[in-house]
Amino acid sequence: MVTFGGPEVMVLGALLSGLVLAGVALLLAPRTGPVFAVAAAGFAWWVVVIALVTLVPATGAPGWVAAETRAEVCSMDYGGPAPDGFWIFDGGQRLLNTALFVPAGLLGTVAACRWRAGWVLVPLLVLGLAAYSGAIELAQLELARLDRACDVTDVVDNATGAVVGAGLGLLAALLLRPWRAVSREP
Repeated sequence: MVTFGGPEVMVLGALLSGLVLAGVALLLAPRTGPVFAVAAAGFAWWVVVIALVTLVPATGAPGWVAAETRAEVCSMDYGGPAPDGFWIFDGGQRLLNTALFVPAGLLGTVAACRWRAGWVLVPLLVLGLAAYSGAIELAQLELARLDRACDVTDVVDNATGAVVGAGLGLLAALLLRPWRAVSREP
């Protein structure tokens, strides 16, 4: 049986998607300005990275999961059984779940602030990232072969990271001013 997963697959996926989205940023920059282009492509890249980190099996798919050991529902035990460490970095898993969504909130907010409707787009972005986190948790529940656990705590931590990122993104937008018009000089 062929297994798929591990840190190598995650890193390779992040590198390949980063190259593609760097090209997208280069194509967008002349039309939208470099700040928006980098923020939008960076946001898209980070959304891909989130999927890779959360949906690719950490050590390779187990191949099968016995029906008796498969979870039927998400854990609603808020704060509950999160290990002290994580398989890549030391530190609390809850902090890492929060930190994982900060760049998406930041980059998405900078991109959204390019438009006049940014005051509507930023809250929708945060809600969208929270829904994305919920969808990831449901995928982890339904796809037992991923060997991942569905937990409501992860959704709360991810949404918190998105809110923190959006706050930082608002500060970054004030500095970077993505709404500036693109120069049309010959």
